[in-house]
Formats: sequence, structure tokens, C-alpha cells
Amino acid sequence: MNALVIECDSLSVSLGGVNVLDELTFSVYKGDFLGIVGPNGGGKTTLLRVMLGLERPSGGKVTVFGRDPGSSPGRIGYVPQRIFFDRDFPISVIDLVLMGRLSKKKLFQHYNSADREKADSAIRTAGLEPLRERRIGALSGGELQRALIARALAGEPELLLLDEPTASVDPQMKTTIYDLLDQLKEKLTIILVSHDTGTISRHVNRIACLNSKLDMLEGSSPGRKKLEELYRYPVDVIVQGEPISQTHEPR
Repeated sequence: MNALVIECDSLSVSLGGVNVLDELTFSVYKGDFLGIVGPNGGGKTTLLRVMLGLERPSGGKVTVFGRDPGSSPGRIGYVPQRIFFDRDFPISVIDLVLMGRLSKKKLFQHYNSADREKADSAIRTAGLEPLRERRIGALSGGELQRALIARALAGEPELLLLDEPTASVDPQMKTTIYDLLDQLKEKLTIILVSHDTGTISRHVNRIACLNSKLDMLEGSSPGRKKLEELYRYPVDVIVQGEPISQTHEPR
């Protein structure tokens, strides 16, 4: 069995008196590509924040690389759901990607040739070489998401966490992002939060359905019944742009 990366044992998080995460027990192993799906407010982003050490559990235990969350920042790359910035601020793609090297630097230490080499490699991996010097304010939504992935890769992570990387991205750009993740899963452990239930099932090897409580599916796609239980309203499952008819979708 591959090495254990994340272990959650009865993990609970309460925010404002509401149990956002309720006794989650699961493990993530080296080489996993885990997709987390669920409704808004179901606790998906909170779970990522716990893994990053940004949110403290109210109950249970979680370890990342065998240590408390937040103890190994240089081993984790994170792509947030959204980034707010002044689109007129004069920062280029290469400047943004270089920020991914900060976890390797001491305070006030300048970037060196090795940092620039790693940033250039991440830009190539993300397919952004023609945009290397472009200001990030001029990027499309999909280009910015790939730049954020490149920033995470520049830090040479072992674990990559992505929170809705294809939200508000056009279908063609979504395809390029998933193609990129297919390449990265060969060498990284990946956890992907997404609403694209039909799409991610073709890329991930495990799916976690999360709505306060968690149901782990091993190597299969959630069917209509599972998704209706999860989202608590009728759903259609879309695969390659076509809804699966109820008569063909196992309940």
C-alpha cells in the first residue's frame, strides 16, 4: 500500500454553532486523485482549510504527512477557489508563479536562479510560456487558473489541493485544466473540490461525497440516487454533454 498522506479520524468542525463537518473518517494515500463533490455549504472548502492548518477541528483528529496540519507547508500546493486582486496592479505571470517559491525562502531572501528555473518549469507544465510576461489582469479566467496552478507547482509540492479550479471557466478551458491535472496525477497526490460530478468521475480514482457527513466511493461515479441524497433535490447526471436518462442510471 502507498504511504499515508492524510488521515482523518472522526474529524468535526463547528462554525458559529453549526456542525459544518460531522465526524469524517477517511484516508488519502500517495498517488491518490480524490474528487470531493457536494452542495454549497456542505463543508468542502472548510475541509481543505483544515488540511492546510487554517481551520482548527472542534473534534477528532487529522494528520497531514503524519504531522499536525500546517506543519509541512512546503510539501503542499494550494489553488484557491477565487483570488481577489487589483487588475491594474503591474504583476506578470512569472511574478505570480515565483510567489510559489516563498515557502522555500527565508524572510527577505531574494529569488535566485534555482527559483527562477523552477518557476519557468511550472509555467511550461501549465502551458503558459506565451503568456510568461503578460500582466495577470489581462488573463482570461481559465488562463488565471492555470497560472495559479503553476504558482502551486513552483513550490514543488507532493500534495496538490484545488478548490473549484474550473468554476466560471468556459468549457474549452475546463478541458485544458483537466488535461493538465491528468498529467500531474502521475507524480502528485491530488485533492480536487468540484461541482463537475460527471466530468471529474472520468479523471479521479476516488470520489468523496460531502454534505457535512462524508461518503467515500472507491473508483466509481456517484449515480443519480446518491447525488439526489447528497444535494437533496432532483438532479441530472451529465456525461460528455448528454444527460443520462433515468431508465439507464442505476438508483
